[in-house]
Amino acid sequence: MSETLTVDRAPARRTSRRIGWNAVLFLGLVVGLVVLFLLEVTLGSVRIPLADVVSILAGETPDRASWAQIVWEFRLPRAVTAIFGGAGLAVCGLLLQTLFRNPLAGPWVLGVLDGAAVGVALIVWAAASAGLASFGPFHVLGDLSLAFGSTVGACSMLGLVAVVARRVSTVTLLVAGIMMAAIAKSLLSLLFHFIDETDARVMLNWLDGSFASVTWDQIGVLVPVSAVGLLAALAMVKPLNALLLGERYAASLGVGVGRARLLCLAMTAVLTGSVTAFCGPIAFLGLAVPHLCRGLFNTSDHRVLMPAVVLVGATLALGADLVTHMPWARQFLHLNTVTSMIGAPVVLWLVLRRRHLRSLEL
Repeated sequence: MSETLTVDRAPARRTSRRIGWNAVLFLGLVVGLVVLFLLEVTLGSVRIPLADVVSILAGETPDRASWAQIVWEFRLPRAVTAIFGGAGLAVCGLLLQTLFRNPLAGPWVLGVLDGAAVGVALIVWAAASAGLASFGPFHVLGDLSLAFGSTVGACSMLGLVAVVARRVSTVTLLVAGIMMAAIAKSLLSLLFHFIDETDARVMLNWLDGSFASVTWDQIGVLVPVSAVGLLAALAMVKPLNALLLGERYAASLGVGVGRARLLCLAMTAVLTGSVTAFCGPIAFLGLAVPHLCRGLFNTSDHRVLMPAVVLVGATLALGADLVTHMPWARQFLHLNTVTSMIGAPVVLWLVLRRRHLRSLEL
């Protein structure tokens, strides 16, 4: 009898330990995010003491007036953008990997970021054709129009990927995504011939990807849109868990598979479009973060993965951006250089761990 009770309680103890471990991990991620946020607004070419940063954020006057300007106009917008941009792209990666049952799916790999970039370029080209003012730092065209164009571009590319995914294998879908990204890049180059030199130079800098040039007006668009997309993704955890078991099984559980797929694609388009419109294409975050979270929490349960991906995505984006604006002596470091150094090893690890590419399934 006592042996039976011991056996019955073993799974409960393991579950309890797992919940406790997850709570510790989430607490550690929140602490890490707060620490990186403070470092982001403290460190840079001008070092501002942490006590003064805290007083500035509290609305008090620091020892030097220029410090308040640096924090409010440069570092704080950058930190807020990195948090929402990283979280949004990471959630997009999780949605696409679950939807296509492909561990190498992501907004960058499947060409969704390039589709969004084409949408922005078309808005710029349309404005130039209409004789509007120079592209400048985006505000002349209107932040909403850029976000709209970027979302439409991402949505168009996702539609193509969804159609192709029904006809090809997992590996072929990746090849098709790379080819569609190449086509989108060609369209971008073509559009550069129809806009003036100043706009083209601004767009080339934007294509490098950065959280640094986003203004408070643009954050006023990015944050609400991203928040809606993230909350909608958090509400999708049950259908996503069902989709992991296959569409037929999900349908047998009462999940509206077509509706769930459409919502996933819509959320991905909105999140990718809003982030790319103001930050440019950011590589690898969407691909790498979901895998880091699966390894960290040792689960595929989206009730755990979805909030984890939000926190890890925001933390990694903050960390990557912090590295780029450290006071390097000689070189300027691009954001995509840092994110590639994080994401590329994850992709190599995935490929080497699953030696037979035909077995690439979640």
